[in-house]
Amino acid sequence: MKDPMWVTGLRIIHITCGFFAFFIAPAVLAMVKGGKQHRRWGKVYFWMMAVVAATALVLGFYRPIVFLALIAVFSFYMAFVGYRVLYRKQPRKGQGATLLDWTGTILVLAAGVMLCVLALLKPAPVWARMAPVALVFGAIGIWFGVRDSLTYLRPPQDQNFWWYDHMGGIIGSYIAAVSAFSVVNLRFLPSLVRWLWPVAIGVPVILLWIRYYKKRFAEKRAAMVA
Repeated sequence: MKDPMWVTGLRIIHITCGFFAFFIAPAVLAMVKGGKQHRRWGKVYFWMMAVVAATALVLGFYRPIVFLALIAVFSFYMAFVGYRVLYRKQPRKGQGATLLDWTGTILVLAAGVMLCVLALLKPAPVWARMAPVALVFGAIGIWFGVRDSLTYLRPPQDQNFWWYDHMGGIIGSYIAAVSAFSVVNLRFLPSLVRWLWPVAIGVPVILLWIRYYKKRFAEKRAAMVA
């Protein structure tokens, strides 16, 4: 059966925004941090990812493929937390978590739990095939949901926490974009490899990047004290 026009339209919007986001993100990361162009194109990337997630969510429920809908929630949350933390730089001075932040965190926590539960129950063939992927993304979603909830309740002592969360979230969302590109285009790879190789490479990169900046900020503080 041929898809309705609105489904075709959503798919075109989804692909177009995903295509542009795929190339905008590396450019934004290369720009001067905090500069005018970095902020401007960073917002463009964020809203591109928001459209990608929204269209994926609608298409996922229309099919219906709950697995893809839950993955869409998880993927967008990375960009969401990376963007929203810029409004929470000083939580002890009134810039704490808002209802919007809590809503996003609760949603990703719920999506993570559902991914793990359905991966274990395997109620449909897709869950049997994609169980390892669902468990990996589900566990990551749960970790982010719990971590961010605790951060809202007890703000970190490190004043640069927002920098690490911003980088981790935005790069994490780009890992999700690369995963989508891999799944669709790298057909010569086994299914699980296509889904998970960006995570296997990207997560260590995020950890090393954060470690580098923590060391850099510590050296800067030491020099100021001296």
